[in-house]
Parts: sequence; C-alpha cells; structure tokens
Amino acid sequence: MMLSNAYRKMKRGPQVMLPKDIGAILAYSGISKSSICIDAGAGSGWLAVSLARVAGRVTSYDVREDFLAIAGRNKEMEHLDNLELKLGDVTKKIDERDADLVTLDMPSSEKALSNAKKALKTGGYIAGYLPHMEQVKRFVSKLNSLKFHDVYVTEMIERDMLVRKEGMRPSTKGVWHTGYLVFAQK
Repeated sequence: MMLSNAYRKMKRGPQVMLPKDIGAILAYSGISKSSICIDAGAGSGWLAVSLARVAGRVTSYDVREDFLAIAGRNKEMEHLDNLELKLGDVTKKIDERDADLVTLDMPSSEKALSNAKKALKTGGYIAGYLPHMEQVKRFVSKLNSLKFHDVYVTEMIERDMLVRKEGMRPSTKGVWHTGYLVFAQK
C-alpha cells in the first residue's frame, strides 16, 4: 500500500482508517469547502484530518484523552484551524447542528445514531465504518428504525499488483478487508 507523504508523517496510536476508505467517504458524501462535518471516534485523527482538508469545518469527538492528544499532533502538523477536537461521548450528546456529514467509527456506533440524526441537516449523510457484519446488521436496523433513506453498504477492497518482466499479477500481500462502510441520508 502506498501512502502520501502527509499520511506517512502522521502519528498513529489506535487503529487508523486507511486512505481507500477515507476516499470513499469523501466521494460518497460529496462534502466540499462549505460542508460541516462531525467525526466520532477520532482515534489517531486520520479521518478527521482528511475531512478538514476538504470541508469548511470539522468537529471530531473521542472519549479518550490520549487518542485526542495523538489526533491533536496530527492536526497541528497539518495546520488545520478548521478542525476542533472534543472530549465527549456522542452516544450521550452531540453539540453541533446542521451538519452535512456525521462519521461514526467507534464501538457500538448504532448507539450514536439518534444523536447523529439530530446533528444532521435534512439531506445530510451518515457514514459508519464497521469492521464486522454483525455490527453492520445492527447499524442498518437502527438506521431503518430512525427512517434514514438510501442506505448503502459497501466494502473497499484494494489489491496491490506485482509487475515483473515475466508478467503482471495480484500481489500475495496487501490490504484486503479493513471495514464495511455504511452510508445513509437523513
């Protein structure tokens, strides 16, 4: 897997969302320089930083101060004044309103969906990043009960290619499954 210089420089603590999944979130949600985004499960901040490079304003929540410290270093390295990091539990409360996108990358993400819906503007998107199918089922069930629409579930598979004089074929190494992405619209 090839990473840009910006990603190579960023610090890692907890597991990070990889560029293949971040790119899908950016593309499917259609965020732009006027967008307001809320990110829950800041972790190392890779997704939050990526959102802030594109969006007008990003608020990223985490329940762990040590994770926010790592995300803060990555924010500072990228000089992102439009990214706010907050200590908080989005399953209990989200302060912001009228968001274009809410991303949920945390255990039991479905427990945050009611608050995420309140934070979204009409037509805004939810993007859930979930490593297990059982989580996807719970997440989609909750989306349906909350009357979200256009629910879409996908998985981004990336295969490295080995190019040699003898021929080209998929490499025997690479990043395959990282997580399922679930998108829905309010």
